[in-house]
Amino acid sequence: MARRIVILPLLLGLYACASPASRSPEDATAALDRDMLVTGLGDIDSIYITKQDIGGLTLTGLQQLSTLDPDITVEGGKDDLKLLQKKNLIEAEKLADGDDASAKQWGKAAAKLLKEARAKSTKIAAAGNERIYEAIFTGIVGKLDGFSRYSGTDAAREDKASRDGFGGIGVRISVEDGEVRITAIMHYTPAERLGLKRDDVIMKIDGQSVEGLTQQQVVNQLRGEVDSHVVLTLMRDGKDEPFDVSVKRAHVVPETVSYRREGDIAYFRIFSFNSETANSLKREVKDAKEEIGKKIKGYVLDLRNNPGGYVPQSVATANLFLDEGRIVSIHGRHPDSHQYFEASDGDLTDGKPMAVLIDGNSASAAEIVAAALQDNGRAVLIGTNSYGKGTVQNIKPLPNQGEIKLTWARFHAPSGYTLHHLGVLPSVCTAGKHNSDELLNELKLGELPKVPVAQRNAAKPDDTKALDALRQTCPARKNEDPVDLELALKLLQQPGLYRSAVNLADPPEGAQVDDAAEALLPFVP
Repeated sequence: MARRIVILPLLLGLYACASPASRSPEDATAALDRDMLVTGLGDIDSIYITKQDIGGLTLTGLQQLSTLDPDITVEGGKDDLKLLQKKNLIEAEKLADGDDASAKQWGKAAAKLLKEARAKSTKIAAAGNERIYEAIFTGIVGKLDGFSRYSGTDAAREDKASRDGFGGIGVRISVEDGEVRITAIMHYTPAERLGLKRDDVIMKIDGQSVEGLTQQQVVNQLRGEVDSHVVLTLMRDGKDEPFDVSVKRAHVVPETVSYRREGDIAYFRIFSFNSETANSLKREVKDAKEEIGKKIKGYVLDLRNNPGGYVPQSVATANLFLDEGRIVSIHGRHPDSHQYFEASDGDLTDGKPMAVLIDGNSASAAEIVAAALQDNGRAVLIGTNSYGKGTVQNIKPLPNQGEIKLTWARFHAPSGYTLHHLGVLPSVCTAGKHNSDELLNELKLGELPKVPVAQRNAAKPDDTKALDALRQTCPARKNEDPVDLELALKLLQQPGLYRSAVNLADPPEGAQVDDAAEALLPFVP
């Protein structure tokens, strides 16, 4: 049975200490500093894809304090940390275990230096917790890879809202020249049900003028507890006077899927993957089947410019179009990172021809979907080489309500190759091509090159030279070209040619991933 990914929050421990109410502000801050550094460094030590020098990361993070006060510097070695002010030593911490010191020990030592830095530097004290943590953790994750990152309290709140939703009314707004205008109404939301319209102007929220508010301030006022009410005063074209609307907030998850009919073909676009993407796509497929009916010739899934998102949602999305077969496997250093995902539940589209569009901005979860449908012979991939972000990040909450996102594994296509640094090679490459009829003719004549699957699957994840050479067989394009969709629509109308295009990417037989060997392979960020 396939194991499913569940990204679980770190459970914060119960501390046998004085209650926050009885602590002095200084003690409370020192406790938060300790919890932040111990938790963050511990997460890196536990789950990051390769074992790290925690002492070195701690030193790098603390050295960022000089960005807040140039007079403050931090030095250190394998077993100590030194805090200096204008090159004069003011605090030192020596770790008894030296090279074997734990992340917890390094975190506690760093917190002691940070406490002293707050006391000695008025600039650091005035910077506030968020700026201090931003500086330290940005320095730490900057030594890891480009996909690991730290999000402070506010940024983490917005990230969570994008992933999991929020209490709101279901509108998108813009604030320009002091005017708050609704730019979009999300489907299946209170705003849609109450008849709010695009280009409605919000003049007041709960009786208070929005004049002078920033876009984020307006967003914060529109959001609130689920089932709470907000009263909007609106001005609408065609009405002489402003009018009030009372809206009951609901749980709103940002839309990531759109659908339109292209003759007898259903076209879907996925912009990113959040907690509702697969369900949204399932609804749109149902709507398409009802609208087009038995005449439906095929489906286009557009993943261009899709940066990715939730891995479980990419698995669920690919599963909508498969009856059986591997979707993706995931492997890293941590034992829990070895996971496999197999198709189940049945093909929602009854095996109708399918084209997937990708480009150089299709990344991560989008690449999982593309590779799964290509390797299982379910779809023809059209476009250019994708981004090549083949790693999985595990999101860990921090005591300040921020988050640290850490790369903890690589993912592999069903046929076994790693997507990191390589990406997905399309079945039909449109790089440098702008005429769909010429491409169709080349396909008819057997002149289109096959995907170099043998070389692709033989390349090691750390052999960047080989991976770069494969990428150049169909160079990534960052800007969308109409030829991709034009070719897809024509190809889906011609079953014979469609099958020939799918066969250009037949994977090698019997490809497998060796879990133990994969866990030991070097990681190239």
